[in-house]
Amino acid sequence: MKEIQDSEQLQAYIAAHSLAAIFNEQLSGHLHLFSFAQGEHICSKGDPSGYLYVLVKGKLKIFTTTPEGKMLIISFKTPLELIGDVEYIQGTEMINTVEAVSPVHMLGIEYRWLNKYGRDYPPLLHFMLEMITHKFYRKSNFLSLNLMHPVEVRLASYLLSISYDESDPNFTGQLSTINLTDTANFIGTSYRHLNRVIHKLTQDGLIERGNGHLLVKDKAGLAALASRNIYEPNGME
Repeated sequence: MKEIQDSEQLQAYIAAHSLAAIFNEQLSGHLHLFSFAQGEHICSKGDPSGYLYVLVKGKLKIFTTTPEGKMLIISFKTPLELIGDVEYIQGTEMINTVEAVSPVHMLGIEYRWLNKYGRDYPPLLHFMLEMITHKFYRKSNFLSLNLMHPVEVRLASYLLSISYDESDPNFTGQLSTINLTDTANFIGTSYRHLNRVIHKLTQDGLIERGNGHLLVKDKAGLAALASRNIYEPNGME
């Protein structure tokens, strides 16, 4: 994580996402702009919480750890999204692990300033309520439907989500085959079955396996298989 010391860029993000009315003058004076590199963790499950983050650029992967120690994807997030909002309201440690899929910019403000200047500020409270309720609506739908989708759909959705950031046409990600056990856990299947599905998608010409990575070869074909990406917010409505 790096802080970007650029007040003009910070103000540009506030204007672009219509945040001026949500973060009043007292609050905005304590907003900071942070950058996170691809693959960097913004927070990990169980970490102490202390910041409210607002995603303004890039894509995030949200996942959790089951009691058995397996990791499970919850969703991918694109702007505008809050991280640390539920934890702020509940006064808890971080509920999930959040990772930057692509280079990410986030606005951040410490909880202490929210407590001092935001607890009785209706525009901020309304904004957080709207974001939290929408988040739990999506999560409820996801948890009930995710494992009902065939593994082919889950893998296609996952590959599309980690390989592309629609807000950054220059970004192209790839999946390391070294981490296929983690990938199997993420999408809720076995390593053996995941390999069978990868072999099938490779034979179908949708992906390519080589140099220790999986690459999307036919984005349109993979998107057709995924139908609606089950891990992306717009696919969860």
